Amino acid sequence: MSEASIRPALITAVMPDSIAAEIGFEVGDRLVSINGQRPRDLIDYQFLCADEVLELEVLDSQGRPHQIEIEKDYDEDLGLEFDTALFDGLIQCNNRCPFCFIDQQPLGKRETLYLKDDDYRLSFLYGSYLTLTNLSPKEWERIEQMRLSPLYVSVHATEPDVRIRLLKNPRAGKILEQLGWFQERRLQVHAQVVLCPGINDGEHLTQTLLDLAQFHQENVPAVASVAVVPVGLTRFRPPEDELVPVSREKAQEVIAQVQALQVKFRQQYGSTVVWLADEWFLLAGQELPPESHYEDYPQIGNGVGSIRLFLKQFQKAARKLPKRLKTPHQFTWVLGNAVELAFQPILQRLNQVQGLEVRMVAIASDYWGQTMTVTGLLTGQDILHALKGKNLGDGILLPSLMLKQGDTRFLDDMTVEELSCQLGTPLIPISGVEELIKRINAVASC
Repeated sequence: MSEASIRPALITAVMPDSIAAEIGFEVGDRLVSINGQRPRDLIDYQFLCADEVLELEVLDSQGRPHQIEIEKDYDEDLGLEFDTALFDGLIQCNNRCPFCFIDQQPLGKRETLYLKDDDYRLSFLYGSYLTLTNLSPKEWERIEQMRLSPLYVSVHATEPDVRIRLLKNPRAGKILEQLGWFQERRLQVHAQVVLCPGINDGEHLTQTLLDLAQFHQENVPAVASVAVVPVGLTRFRPPEDELVPVSREKAQEVIAQVQALQVKFRQQYGSTVVWLADEWFLLAGQELPPESHYEDYPQIGNGVGSIRLFLKQFQKAARKLPKRLKTPHQFTWVLGNAVELAFQPILQRLNQVQGLEVRMVAIASDYWGQTMTVTGLLTGQDILHALKGKNLGDGILLPSLMLKQGDTRFLDDMTVEELSCQLGTPLIPISGVEELIKRINAVASC
């Protein structure tokens, strides 16, 4: 990547009481270089800013250049935030996976919904998954030199012909060789397998998990964990994509297959190594494993143990719930119907508060054409169709994972404000257990 392709990093926030605030940085300024080097991304920025003496080249909001010298403690943060983690652009994906969610969306929505990234930097920084098929030799070298570990890798299958079939990329067959590269350098990956019935299930799934488990050895296992996730399909997916949805029977079959391997892995490696996403148990109509099963939740980003963790967090936070409200309040709590049964204990506990009535509305997404939907995929249109004309009480409790991060838009581009206006009711985004309890306590004092 040439320096000419690295654009100055746009500053979008300056933390109060930080070094940057003291110096006078402002939103709209742009960082050009640090000690003569142009950072290509947030990784470079963090690495270069670790020094005690910094010489910064900055453009102010009017485009005027400034040279700034800073002396600080080693590793002390400057207190700047940027509009993107990548100052030289996104490494895009050149695979053509038939199950890619990007290709299963309708046309005409915001541009960012159609960006296919396969960027190792986003994997390192935020835990997004990449396939390793789009890395140049220089990128492999940088991963090694900067010890960018762990990365999150979409494996799907270890047999070359099966993985090539899934990714539609002839380079996809090198995955075992690439995992060996990580092992030799004592670097780690967390792996995922998106299971597509009829393609990488059955004996292919067993082979994949056995192959990956072979890398879960030594003090620093190259494969730290594996998640098996059911393929998610929408009504917008391309025709003749050879994919079929996961049935109740298939979910039960996969659970039994993986659980047998988990027993073997616990005996051999002292760890479960491979976990099933919560969706498998919801699809199968089976109880979730106990909280202890998930060890330190290495695959929480893949929905592995997220329900158990949420229930655990709620049980602890619920001690702060008031016994009664001064003024009665009613709320509507919107969720995907996949978690309707699992979240009943939370609903019952909330309704034990005198004067509080919470009504759960569990929705399947007509927008995506699904009969069972996780909460994060619900759209504004789904909620509007399910709730319009109903008595919604004093407001709608809305899990914020339905929304674009840092924004108020659903996946269908409807905004919270638009939905609230059409329903005639306030929408209250809730980012987690603590905020849910905080909201309840706030109305308790009214």
